[in-house]
Amino acid sequence: MSERTATAYPTREEVGYALSTAGVLKRGWLDAYTQVPREAFLPDRMWPFDLTKGTTVHASRAEDVAAWRGYANADVPIVTQWDDGDHEGSEPGRLATSSASMPSVVFRMLDALTVDDYCRVLEIGTGTGWNAALLAHKVGEENVVSVEVDEAVAVRARGALSHFFGAPVEVIHGDGCAGAPAHGPFDRVIATCGVRELPYSWVRQTRPGGIIVAPWGTDFTSADGIVRLTVDPEGDRASGRFTGPAEFMKLRSQRSAPIDHEAYAPGPPTSAPTLEPGPAPAALASGDRFSALTFALGLRVRDCTYVAAEKRNGAQPHWFYSLNDRSWACALTHDGRETRIWQHGPRHLWDEVRAAHTWWTTEGHPDWPRFGLTVSGAGQRVWLDEPGNYV
Repeated sequence: MSERTATAYPTREEVGYALSTAGVLKRGWLDAYTQVPREAFLPDRMWPFDLTKGTTVHASRAEDVAAWRGYANADVPIVTQWDDGDHEGSEPGRLATSSASMPSVVFRMLDALTVDDYCRVLEIGTGTGWNAALLAHKVGEENVVSVEVDEAVAVRARGALSHFFGAPVEVIHGDGCAGAPAHGPFDRVIATCGVRELPYSWVRQTRPGGIIVAPWGTDFTSADGIVRLTVDPEGDRASGRFTGPAEFMKLRSQRSAPIDHEAYAPGPPTSAPTLEPGPAPAALASGDRFSALTFALGLRVRDCTYVAAEKRNGAQPHWFYSLNDRSWACALTHDGRETRIWQHGPRHLWDEVRAAHTWWTTEGHPDWPRFGLTVSGAGQRVWLDEPGNYV
């Protein structure tokens, strides 16, 4: 990795200015950004996403400190652990299992958390410890409790936080699903890992009127929506709206198993492919996992995973796999226009996708803020526009 690659990135001051100008880094968090550098919490070996190459690369502080610092300061995600710690070598592993999020995402979520001075905050997913450090700078080290499922990650973050502040920040090695019942109640809860089912324990450990900010999504894609929930006066229900898209590593107990394509599609489809020009193929042709449309499709086409395969010579297969049986569908787009459809199994997944697209269109192409989530002891429900108008 050359020094030229590192110098392609702006300095931390330039990144801070860009985030402030874009309205992401608000005045209330500017001092924390200035005083708590991300590089103080990053390991000597890491795997940042290189914007110029469009891929994840290896960065070593010992081999090229300038390049390492350039990535540390940049507004890019950085993988800090692969394969739950079983990975060796400099090449990327199979599954990223711990990371440092993009500063723009970090401060967008912290802004949604609306932290007041001396709030007591529970963080789910310590990671490097940088997010906990930003919170500790804002509310005081004694008011932050962070839970990390990976013991090695927790030990490293605990050491980095103690070294930076000269005082301990409470880092608990444990399952984030349980929260931190012995340390609550909390005024704010923030999750830095994606969930498919928001644990009710987080609601019960938040004071009435408190705020929960978490990445929430469906099995349809790996993308999430950031949801901001307010706990009701009785303390037994939380409800709120989505603010926009993001992507986080999932809570380990809620990870989805990889799709085994051969287990789904070894035989012929139930019928010959049909030609179906229409709006759904064109809308999916970009493969944008972060659009409100893709989010809506995941809400309506339940227990299904969508994979946009590699595009070749203008043709791109879009695969849909049922998670409750072996049904599948494939839509082959040609430059986003003509589409050939194959379906197999008891679920006609493409029909479900087209129906979901029609619903989204009929509802006026709802964007992120029109969607909301309510979590109670009875479970969780996503709604459109108003609580009770369930999707």
